[in-house]
Amino acid sequence: MKPYTRSIIELFDGKKRFLIPLYQRQYAWKAQPQLELLWEDISRSVQRLQEDRASLTPHFMGAIVIAQVKTFGKQVQAFEIIDGQQRLTTFQLLLAAIRDVAKANSSRYEAELQKYLLNDGVMENHDVERFKLWPSLNDRRSFIGIIDPHTDPQVLGPKPTDEDGIVRRSVAAHAYFKEKVAAHVDDNGTFDEHRLELLFEALKDGLAIVSIELEGGDDPQTIFETLNSRGVDLTPGDLMRNFIFQRAKGLGQADHSLLVDKLYEKHWLPLDRSFWGQSASRGRQSRQRLDWMLTDHLSMHIGDLVSVENLFDNYRRWILNSRPFPNVTAELESISATAVIEKRLFDQDAKDPIGNFGRFADAFDVSTAMPLVLYLATEPAVGADIDRALEALESYILRRDICGLTTKNYNRFFIGIIDRLRAAEGNKVDALILYLSSRQSDLDRWPDDTEWQHAWLGRDQYKGSRQPRLRYIFEAIELAKRTALNEDIEIKSALSIEHIMPQKWRTNWPIPGFDYLDDDDTDPEHVARKVQRDSVVDNLGNLTLLTKHLNSSISNGPYSIKMPAVRANSSLALNRELKDYDDWNEETISARGLALFGIAKKIWAAPTRGEDQTALSDLAGEGMKFPADGTDCKFTYAGVTYTGTIQNGHLVVEGIERPFATFSGASKTITRTNRNGWNDWYLRDEMGGWVLADDWRQQPSASAVLESMEEN
Repeated sequence: MKPYTRSIIELFDGKKRFLIPLYQRQYAWKAQPQLELLWEDISRSVQRLQEDRASLTPHFMGAIVIAQVKTFGKQVQAFEIIDGQQRLTTFQLLLAAIRDVAKANSSRYEAELQKYLLNDGVMENHDVERFKLWPSLNDRRSFIGIIDPHTDPQVLGPKPTDEDGIVRRSVAAHAYFKEKVAAHVDDNGTFDEHRLELLFEALKDGLAIVSIELEGGDDPQTIFETLNSRGVDLTPGDLMRNFIFQRAKGLGQADHSLLVDKLYEKHWLPLDRSFWGQSASRGRQSRQRLDWMLTDHLSMHIGDLVSVENLFDNYRRWILNSRPFPNVTAELESISATAVIEKRLFDQDAKDPIGNFGRFADAFDVSTAMPLVLYLATEPAVGADIDRALEALESYILRRDICGLTTKNYNRFFIGIIDRLRAAEGNKVDALILYLSSRQSDLDRWPDDTEWQHAWLGRDQYKGSRQPRLRYIFEAIELAKRTALNEDIEIKSALSIEHIMPQKWRTNWPIPGFDYLDDDDTDPEHVARKVQRDSVVDNLGNLTLLTKHLNSSISNGPYSIKMPAVRANSSLALNRELKDYDDWNEETISARGLALFGIAKKIWAAPTRGEDQTALSDLAGEGMKFPADGTDCKFTYAGVTYTGTIQNGHLVVEGIERPFATFSGASKTITRTNRNGWNDWYLRDEMGGWVLADDWRQQPSASAVLESMEEN
C-alpha cells in the first residue's frame, strides 16, 4: 500500500481512468452538508491565496483508495476505486462546473480544465477511455451528459429502469457548483478572469487528498471499512455489498469494463432499485427494505437472531469463519433467491400465498416469522407444499392472538424451528405442524378449538391498535362466506372494523324491559344487565366491516335506523346476513359470534393432536433419555413444587410411588394434562443452580451424556 498526497488537479493530470465498480452505491452527496462543506474549504483556500500566497499550505480533504487494473496494448492506464468514489465524482463535477462557467464567458480556462475531464491521444476505445472517470451504471448517463453532452448514448449501456422522472444527484451537484462558481467570478455583473484563475489555483495548490494505491498483498475490504470520511453514512447493505464484491477481485476487465460488474448486474443491481431503498417499519424500527431482507437472510442461514444494527459484523464473521459458500457467485445466488421471496412478502399480493402471508405478517406485526418463512419458501423439500406450511403458521399465530397469548418468545421460537426442520427427515411441513402442535406452555402452544372458541366468544377483541388484525380476519371470513353463485370480487374499499351495537349504547340502545337510559339507576337487575352488555360490546360477534363514511352517518343511531342502513348500503355477505336478526342484544351477539367461529375454524385449522403424543414428543426431543443418575430435578405447578431424582435412567418423584420414563409422563401425572415435560422440569447444574431441562439438552455436554447412556 503506497500513499501519495495529490492536489485535486494533480489527481486527474495525465492519461488515466478511474473505474467505479457497478457494485458500489450510487452518487449520494447533497448540497447540505457535503457540497456546502467542500465549497467552504475551497473558499478558504482562495482567501488564503489572496491574503498571503507564500503561507499557503494544502488543506487535507480525506483519502481515496484505488487499485491498478491490468491493461494491455493501447488501453489507457486504469484504476479501480475501492473507496472514495463520492469524492472523485464530486471533484469531476466541480471541474466541469468551472469549465462550463469559463466557456460561457469565453475564458481561456475552458480548454485548460477540459484536460482534467477527458483523456486525449492514442487509446484503444476512444468513446469510453477518453473519460477520466467511468461511473457505475445508475449514474453513468447523467454524469457523462455533464462531462460531454455529445457522447453517443450507445456507449453508455442500458438505461436504468427507474431513471425516468428522477433528478440525479450528479445533476444537482453540478448545478450547485455552477451557481457558486458563477457568483464567485462575478464582479458587479462583469466576469472577472482573475477570480477564476484564483479558483483554479486553489484546486491546484490549496486542497490535497491522500491517494492510497494498493499493492498485491493489501486487503481492500479492511481498508474500506476502517477509513473515516465526511461522506454519507454507509448502510448495512452498502457494507455488505462492498464486502461481497471486494472478495470477487482479480477478475480483470473486458471491453473496458470490470468483469466483476457482470456479477453485480445480475445479482445486486436489482437490489439497488428504488423498491429496496424504500423504508419499512418493524415494531418501532424503520429501515430500508434491503436491510430487512439481508437481516432475514442471515438469520435464516445461521438459525439465530440477528439485529439490523449488527447485520454487517455478523454477516462478515459468518462468511469468514464458516465459509458456507464455495465462491462469491454462490453467495450472491443465495441472496438473490432470498430477495425473490422477500419481494413477494413486501408486495403483499393476496392471490399469492407468500404475498398474502406478508400481508398477514404486516397486520399482526410478526416480522419475527420472516426467517422461517424464507427457509420454507427456499427449501427444495418443501416445494409446492409451501401453501400448507404457511396456512399452519398463520393459524398458529392468529389463534394465539385471539387467545391473548404472549408474542415475546416469537423471535427465538420461530428461528429455533429452522434448525429442527433442517434436521428432520421426511416431510418438512408435517414436521413443522407436528412440532407446533406439540407445544404446551403459554409461551408457545397452539390453541385447540375449545380454547380458541372460548376466547373468540368471551374475550374483548376491539382495540384501536388491533384494527389491522381484525380487518384481516373479517376480510378472510367475508371471502370464505361467498359461494360459487357469488361474484368473484376483490375488496378494495377503505373498510374499517366497526361495532354493530355501539360502544356508547346507552345513548339509543336501552336494555329490553328497561325503557329508560338512566345510567344512575341502581336497580340490581338493571345494573347486572348493563354489566353483561358492557362485557360483550367489544366481542367479535358485535363487530363487522363498514366504510368509514357509512359508519359515521349511523354511528350511535338506534337499531331501527342503523340496521336498515347497513343492509341497504353494504354488499358484504357479512352484513347482508344481519337481516336474519330482528333484534340485536347480548344473545344475538353470542349467536353471531358462534356462527363466525364456525367459519373461522375452517379457515385456520386446529393443531394436530390426539391421545397418542409419541410422535409429537419425539419431534420435540422427548425421545432423548434423562441426564445422568443422581441429577436432582424439580417442577412447580399450581404453587406446589415437586422434587425428584434421576435413578437407574428414570425420574423418581418424591411422593409418587412409580418412576417415570419421561419428563412428560411425570408432568402428565401431576397436572392431568398433556405437556412437554422438558419445558416443565428444572435440573440442578454443576454450580448448584437450576437450568430448564430443555435448555440443558441443547448444550454440547448434554449430547455427550445422552450418547454415553444410549451406548450403555
